[in-house]
Amino acid sequence: MTDQLNLFDPNNPTAAEAGDAQQPPLPPAASGPADDIPSPADYAARRYLEYAMSVVTGRALPSNADGQKPVQRRILYAMHRMGLYKSPKHVKSARVVGDVIGKYHPHGDSSVYDAMVRMAQDWSLRYPVVDGQGNFGSRDGDNAAAMRYTETRLTPIAELLLAELDEGTVDWKPNYDGVNDEPCLLPARLPFALLNGASGIAVGMATEIPSHNLREIANAAVNLIRNPDFSEDEVLALVPGPDYPGGAQIISTAEEIAATYRSGRGSLRVRAKWKIENLARGQWRLVITELPPGVSTATVMSEIEACSNPVAKEKAGKKVFTPEQLNLKGAFLSAIGESGVRDESGKEHDVRLVIEPASSRQGQDDLIRLLLAHTSLETNASINLTVLGLNGTPRQGTLYDMIAEWCRFRLSTVEKRTRHRLAAAERRIHILEGRQAILLDIDKVIKVIRESDDPKADLIAHFKLSDIQAEDILEIRLRQLARLEGIKIGEELAKLREEAAGLNKLLDSESELRACVAAEIEADAKKYGDDRRTLIEADAKVTMSDAKNVSIPDEPTTLIVSKHGWLRSRTGHNVDPTQLTFRSGDSLLACLPCRTVDQLILLDTKGRAYSIAASDIPGGKGDGVPATSLVDFQDGGKTVLAWPVSADKLYLVAGEGGYGFRVKGEDFIARGKAGKAFLTLDDGESPAIFQPAPADGEIAVFTKDGRALVFPLEEIRLLAKGRGLKLIDAAPGKTALETIEAVVDGVAGKLKGERLEICRGNRGGKGKPAKAPRK
Repeated sequence: MTDQLNLFDPNNPTAAEAGDAQQPPLPPAASGPADDIPSPADYAARRYLEYAMSVVTGRALPSNADGQKPVQRRILYAMHRMGLYKSPKHVKSARVVGDVIGKYHPHGDSSVYDAMVRMAQDWSLRYPVVDGQGNFGSRDGDNAAAMRYTETRLTPIAELLLAELDEGTVDWKPNYDGVNDEPCLLPARLPFALLNGASGIAVGMATEIPSHNLREIANAAVNLIRNPDFSEDEVLALVPGPDYPGGAQIISTAEEIAATYRSGRGSLRVRAKWKIENLARGQWRLVITELPPGVSTATVMSEIEACSNPVAKEKAGKKVFTPEQLNLKGAFLSAIGESGVRDESGKEHDVRLVIEPASSRQGQDDLIRLLLAHTSLETNASINLTVLGLNGTPRQGTLYDMIAEWCRFRLSTVEKRTRHRLAAAERRIHILEGRQAILLDIDKVIKVIRESDDPKADLIAHFKLSDIQAEDILEIRLRQLARLEGIKIGEELAKLREEAAGLNKLLDSESELRACVAAEIEADAKKYGDDRRTLIEADAKVTMSDAKNVSIPDEPTTLIVSKHGWLRSRTGHNVDPTQLTFRSGDSLLACLPCRTVDQLILLDTKGRAYSIAASDIPGGKGDGVPATSLVDFQDGGKTVLAWPVSADKLYLVAGEGGYGFRVKGEDFIARGKAGKAFLTLDDGESPAIFQPAPADGEIAVFTKDGRALVFPLEEIRLLAKGRGLKLIDAAPGKTALETIEAVVDGVAGKLKGERLEICRGNRGGKGKPAKAPRK
């Protein structure tokens, strides 16, 4: 375990970048004691851990200091050394790649070029650091052109990474062959790990850092630098959330975003942006203008195609579609149509996905919810703030930790830069003081040099100069001995002494140093900052259940239920039950005209209610599907009654024993396939009545033994479930409740006139014979 812990030491060569560190020596031959030879298991474990750490530190994770992975850092440094820092011209990408792999990155050219391509894509990075010319791919996943065809240079914002590189700000290390040196880090003036984000997968860990707005991150960094006690809550108030290159909208709440930032890991819900374009004659179309991160127009179009034309499963030599697939297909085809999606993205519009509804009467909100529920127009964006810290070890931190650590890096960098500039100023002051000293007696200086065998030593002796000053005097040109040069030397000396005093002041005062760093960050934010692209506005997540009945056309349909529990549908209401065929031994239970937006309710022998969306019941030829494939009957229950219901209508339900109640359609609907306990029954009793309830008036209740009882409908209670009240004195068997008819214009079924009057009574009574007795 000791060896494993030492691998996290940044000075340990086993933690070096992949391909850069020397291969660890093999274990010694078995010449010493047997105890010194590692076992194969220990040897393999150590070697695997070394490999894992090399991948983590050398390929997958960016440094929190400059936000770059090694290959990205080497690309930027190579382009800087090639003069592409402020170059007005682009150079061939192949030239850059060749320089990188030849001097710094001994790996394949494709890995370097792919990394450089991503650094130039404005849809991949919030602030691209490479300016590409040519085909650098597309949002749809198209590959870039070959490196021999494209050209690159550095963007202006790359100055924030490279401008102070030669001012003693960072440490250097030899390259893979020791011929050249390369920077261990870049002196980043802003926290690019958060500005551009990063994505990578290593061995045992991964990172997924979203991009952020430069002004917001800079503001948080300035406050942390000026006030080390600036709290995490205050930082989160300044950074409301990620700012993705493609814009879009974050619909997670502020509390969810803050919780993700506090833990360093989580996911946010991101939604596309769209607009409605109104056309002539009441037509309209939906236009997607911004997409969530990692989503392309091609992805969305393929998802819509998959929903509109699902792939069938092969079963017994036939293609079988599930009810869910058929329902979804119908919803998409009725909402969008067969050719209603096209991609108009191009030079004028980065993203423009046009979706035309099948009909102008299609609800706009319904179409949007359908798309959000079933495509990547609304998706989760992962966050995993794992980086390499300043000590080179990988860790997962919070947003506050990342900004605070970068602030420490920046303060250290500016301190190193200040010491470097102070040393340079003092060297120049020392040289100029020597020149100023000899200009007072230039004739003597010339005489010493002309007559001396060792001019340098004599100058040092006569004028009390240092070795450096004497060497400088011997190398200056004659024009620099003019009287005018003396004035210039005095002016430069004054300026340098003032500069040195200011630099010393920075080094002597931490508050001055912090103020300087904060002012520089503010200046950079003013120069390179831009407005936020990603809208943060909390909204409810659209789920598939939310869109289940959305965009389903409200059309007439007929549901066919067999006694053995097979279900199917037919378009329209012109269905002749006598023409229907069934499986051997099966027959018709109910032929139910309804609407596609209704729910089919099945009542089983146990009094449980099961709900099935009418749109989920497949149509076409054949026997349909068994109800058991759509619901789970409990305790051996079987379908007894079926009826389509609408949520806002009332229905009558009663058992054979004569007890019943009125119920709203919405109370039938169950959340799961197991249905819900609905009608309370005695042993041996089954549901007898399930039908729409009249609006008002009277009803006639009939029993199997020919009795009828007429009473007002309002005497039947409105319940959500249960046994209800006694409607008529009945019992399972010959006296069981049989039917209920509404009294319309003095007629209820075959009951009318005098017999109707005779059968009037109180609810719960035995009733009277429905037919007049023979005389």
